[in-house]
Amino acid sequence: MKRLVVFGCGYSAKRFVELHGAEFDAIDVTSRSPEGVAALAAAGLSAHVFDGTATPHALEQAIAGATHALVSAGPSEAGDPTLNGAGSALSRAPRLEWIGYLSTIGVYGDAGGGWVDEDTPPSPENDRARRRVEAEDAWIALGRHKGVPVQILRLAGIYGPGRSAIENLRAGTARRLVKPGQVFNRIHVDDIATAIAAGIARPEVGPAINVTDDEPAPPQDVVAYAAELIGAPVPPDIPFDAADLSPMARSFYSSNKRVANRRLREQLGVELRYPTYREGIAALAC
Repeated sequence: MKRLVVFGCGYSAKRFVELHGAEFDAIDVTSRSPEGVAALAAAGLSAHVFDGTATPHALEQAIAGATHALVSAGPSEAGDPTLNGAGSALSRAPRLEWIGYLSTIGVYGDAGGGWVDEDTPPSPENDRARRRVEAEDAWIALGRHKGVPVQILRLAGIYGPGRSAIENLRAGTARRLVKPGQVFNRIHVDDIATAIAAGIARPEVGPAINVTDDEPAPPQDVVAYAAELIGAPVPPDIPFDAADLSPMARSFYSSNKRVANRRLREQLGVELRYPTYREGIAALAC
């Protein structure tokens, strides 16, 4: 019996459950709030409130029977909430055979526009990224102690239904920020789901796996392409230095790198449905 527990069933993890849930005999998911649990339960999922402090008895029972654990909840200043609240239970889980942790390519820091891959040492540049690296290391350590494979799936910028330049254009909030030489990798949420499923099928690959598209691209190009597809006006260029951005938004532009995905394609055997932003945006425009 395959039983999956998902810690932090947000946008990406929920899409995985939607597309691959039939591959499991039982699935339990968590959310930090009662409202989040209610929404997940309304979607037909067995959902538990879990904020990294108290672990409900029903969730402890689910963990005890779990064969697979997918961790999507990110760390905070207090550490990794799943490790803090459920790490001991996972360490004791007798049937556990795989742990997947959804991390971020932000752990690599800035590469001056050059290429990085899984052999590139993490170089976090802010507290948020440093907490991610600490969480990655802690999950790998738990897996080694327990003898269970842990895959660290480092996700690029996520887009998909309800989260793309198309929605921003239609809402009138899209901007074309231009910072010369700046590029970003992206990944469609459906390709994330495919990568998770491939990782479960090939748990020996890793531990780190970059889950990104094939073509890092300037962000302003993505907005212009989306505008052309839906027949919307292309927003004017806004020089980055003159843009009114929150500190967090500005921090994303402090890191410039091209992230390679050879391990995803060649070792996990993933064939991306949306290998560049063009295929992904075009599908969302339909």
